[in-house]
Order: sequence, then C-alpha cells, then structure tokens
Amino acid sequence: IAIAMLPLTAAAHGPSPQKLEKEVIIKADPAKVWAIVKDFGNMQKWHSLVASDKLEQKKDENGDVATFRTLTLKDGGTIYEKLGNINDADMKIKYYIVSGVLPVKDYNATMSVKAGPGAGETTVTWLARFYRKYSLNPPIPPGEDDESAVKAVTGVFDSGLANLKKVVEGK
Repeated sequence: IAIAMLPLTAAAHGPSPQKLEKEVIIKADPAKVWAIVKDFGNMQKWHSLVASDKLEQKKDENGDVATFRTLTLKDGGTIYEKLGNINDADMKIKYYIVSGVLPVKDYNATMSVKAGPGAGETTVTWLARFYRKYSLNPPIPPGEDDESAVKAVTGVFDSGLANLKKVVEGK
C-alpha cells in the first residue's frame, strides 16, 4: 500500500520555491551606486523596462503604515510592490511584489551593494525568492509554470542590472 501511495504524494506537494541571483560589477564608488538603488520611488531612472514609478504611504495587511510603489512598465503592464526595508549600513533594500504582470507569487527580493573586486568598483547583487503564479498541481496553465516565472524574473534582473551599470557609468 505504501508503494502504491508514493506517486500520489510526490505529485501533491504543489509548486517548488524558486531562487534567482544575479550580479553586476559597476565601475563606480559603492556610495554612488547605493544612492540610486535605495531610491525606492525612482526605479524608472535606472531600469530600462520601467516607464514610471508612483510611491504611496498606506496601511498594509497588518494595519501598519508602509511604503508601496506602482511600477508602470513600458509595455503598459504594472507591478505593485511593498517596501520591506532599506538598510543604509549594509546597503541593502528589501521589497515584495504584491500583485502585477509577472507570473510569480510570494515574491520577495533584496538588492545589495558592496565594494567590488577592484578599486573604484561596486558589486550589485539582486536576489529573489518566489513561486510560480499557478499554485495548484498539474495541469499548469501556459505561462504560469516554473520556467515562465524564472524566465520573467531573469528578464527583469538582466535588463535592470545592465541598464543600472550603463546609467551609473554614464555610457
């Protein structure tokens, strides 16, 4: 009986957590890069996919006042995010996606800035943990699977980090 139940338990676990981490080396002082990265209300200044960024203060699900931003993408989609915290001492910013066009859920991310490998260089690390949008077992609707989620977040990270480098380095 236990062997007969094995395939059912393997398929009944739901989506697997996903993790994505990307880095870029920027030829600039960490303080200069941090000033840009920590500005939660101005992502459109450095991310090539973002057309505009609107900040608002309001109560979150716990009744605490929190900072939220609505990113309007150049393709017309939106992403609604909540600021977790900004840690100036460690040069880290944490945020969460509340809703939006990315095929993810339970998304949380950090961006960190630290001295790079060479003099006058900075390493920016963008790390996210998330699940695919569709949380039930197969069949999974097209575009809501793990591969689509990872591909979407990879596109956001790759284009964002490349353009951050370009903006900071003035190229």
